[in-house]
Amino acid sequence: MHQLEGTKCSFLLCLGMSIIICSVIYMRTRMPREPKVLEPPSCRSFSTECKALLPSMEEGVERYRRDCQLESYIMNSRMQCSNLTRDLHFITKPLSREEEDYPLAFIVTVHKELELFVRLLRAIYMPQNVYCIHVDNKASVEYQAAVLKLVSCFKNTFLSSQRETVTYAGFSRLQADINCMKDLSKSKIGWRKVVNLCGQDFPVKSNLELVRYMQSKQWRDRNMTPGVKQPESMKHRTQLQHREIVGSHVATRFRLKKGHPPHNLPVYFGTAYYALTRAFVDFVLESPKAQDLLEWSKDTFSPDEHYWVTLNHIKEVPGSHIDGGWEGDIRAIKWRDQEGRVHNGCKGTV
Repeated sequence: MHQLEGTKCSFLLCLGMSIIICSVIYMRTRMPREPKVLEPPSCRSFSTECKALLPSMEEGVERYRRDCQLESYIMNSRMQCSNLTRDLHFITKPLSREEEDYPLAFIVTVHKELELFVRLLRAIYMPQNVYCIHVDNKASVEYQAAVLKLVSCFKNTFLSSQRETVTYAGFSRLQADINCMKDLSKSKIGWRKVVNLCGQDFPVKSNLELVRYMQSKQWRDRNMTPGVKQPESMKHRTQLQHREIVGSHVATRFRLKKGHPPHNLPVYFGTAYYALTRAFVDFVLESPKAQDLLEWSKDTFSPDEHYWVTLNHIKEVPGSHIDGGWEGDIRAIKWRDQEGRVHNGCKGTV
């Protein structure tokens, strides 16, 4: 009898333990968990010994590791877009009627540092805007695939239909923007102005602040292309012929001079970054005068620093600013060689 009671107690104890274990397993599978960033071996932190061998690259190594982790997370085949946009904290609804009524277009040229690009896109993204992303042909296959997957999660964001191998100061940089403009001109979104950025930029204005600035009395119907009449020190850029070594650099052909600009246009010098009206973009794509200047600019140095500002000083161009100078808070730049004279270095504030 005692033996039977002992067996019965053991059975009940085992049954109770089994119920507890099954309950714990059930609860763990039901409870939502933070998504894990997949971290293949190649993404993991370098050992102390390895870092000791590359002390000057420590920051770059860490950035590479974060890029690799983010790349793996985005490329996780099981990851749904709804989860990805939620986990990366993208805004999915317009934040105000004012912003919704004034959609903007953005051109973003990227080629490296995925983490910075994702931060940039998340900071400027609004569902009423439209975004053209130009991925450089030089970018790695993994980088291109990650950007494609991220972009495909948004109806108002797309990759440029024609891509360039961009060379610093080369015509290809200007062509990349124009490729995106061609795509944006076909967009059904009624964007009012287009702003161009690179993948290492970060906004210092919110979307609402940007919209209000674009609609201010000074800029409501004007293009913003900061620049001045080409100074003597910059004339070699357009007076001598240059040859773009694709993906490498731009070489000056010192013995070969260029002809005068088409239509006797005075050449201006300014920033490669802008805020342009849609009518101006249509002019760029359709006007023979704009096309002639574009063709003439193909063998100049850094043509994006004279093309936009020169066109914007033509009286008949939509939204032109013929008396404009360097005004226009389109971009905050602190040049390294001016530290100590013009500014006090980069400290996380403008």
